Amino acid sequence: MLEFKLPSLGADMDEGTLLEWKVKPGDPVRKGQVVAVVDTSKAAVDVEIWFDGVIEELKIPPGERIPVGTVLATLREPGTAPTTPASSPPSPASSVPPRISPAARKRALELDVDASRLSGSGPGGAITLADVEQAAERAKAAPPAPAIVPAPEPPAAQAARQAEMRKAIAAAMSHSKREIPHYYLAETMPMARAQAWLNAANAGRPITGRLLMAVLQLKAVALALDKFPELNGYYRDGGFQPGSATHIGVAISLRQGGLIAPAIHDVAGKSLEALMNDLTDLVKRTRAGSLRSSELADPTITVTNLGEQGVELVHGVIYPPQVALVGFGRVAERAWVENGALSLIPVVTASLAADHRVSDGHRGALFLAELHRLLQQPESL
Repeated sequence: MLEFKLPSLGADMDEGTLLEWKVKPGDPVRKGQVVAVVDTSKAAVDVEIWFDGVIEELKIPPGERIPVGTVLATLREPGTAPTTPASSPPSPASSVPPRISPAARKRALELDVDASRLSGSGPGGAITLADVEQAAERAKAAPPAPAIVPAPEPPAAQAARQAEMRKAIAAAMSHSKREIPHYYLAETMPMARAQAWLNAANAGRPITGRLLMAVLQLKAVALALDKFPELNGYYRDGGFQPGSATHIGVAISLRQGGLIAPAIHDVAGKSLEALMNDLTDLVKRTRAGSLRSSELADPTITVTNLGEQGVELVHGVIYPPQVALVGFGRVAERAWVENGALSLIPVVTASLAADHRVSDGHRGALFLAELHRLLQQPESL
């Protein structure tokens, strides 16, 4: 029997409230499928299952507040029989699954049609390929369901949520400063080449499709981490655990105050266009309170960009169990000497906060030097 427990959705989460189940006993589930919605101090989060199986029992009813690690449900492995018999025998109609041809079953999966709800027109009531396709056409023609607009939270509820969020952030940051031996480095980097390349790349794009400087910075951080993997991962159980990929947590401020740093996954392997789409979508869903558990549970490093707020230098606090945080200030014009000539160019100050238990200042400085080099070659990103 497999146990599905409430995961930790970040170092500042100790408990959550189960809002909704998306599955019921007997449902097969696949790894990565959303099975529940849990309310944390920051957002309502779609919680994904991390293994395949069949739901055996839902242990927690909606509305209950539970600590991280609580067993939410039990599952049996695919292909195994239920461990407990049904309390009453099913009716004959429900005990016989509808007959369906292999081709129709495959097509139903492709079109997202629930074959169990169809009446078959084939011999003996069998569901045919035509039955499935007709059901899909009817679903397309049906008018969309009216959008349900949730009522705004009362001011008192908003104030309580805000207080709970500040409490959670304070607890995580206090733990970070108490337990993690931080060291800090900063480097000012010329951005004239990056700005020129970005302007040229955006010249033929619609406004909604233009790339932001933040995307170049995210990609450069991810590529630099390929050479300095000790900055990409977690400190757990007294040792460093490297990240399996570069999942960059992006610090996003919330309109009501506070911040969340959900992850963009596999940043190093994505194009700038894909990263721009991911970043736009992530910011939108974060501020709408619609995130997935994997986006909160598995960032391997965090990047914060306060340049848009007019800040030149960011001294970040590492988000445990991560071991590093990269900060970017605003792009500003400064006097710069290059090849013996003085000129006025745009520059940005990038900072690194890192865990001395895992790396040291020498390696951190080399990381910033590699980040500097990559941002001078924007076409390589």
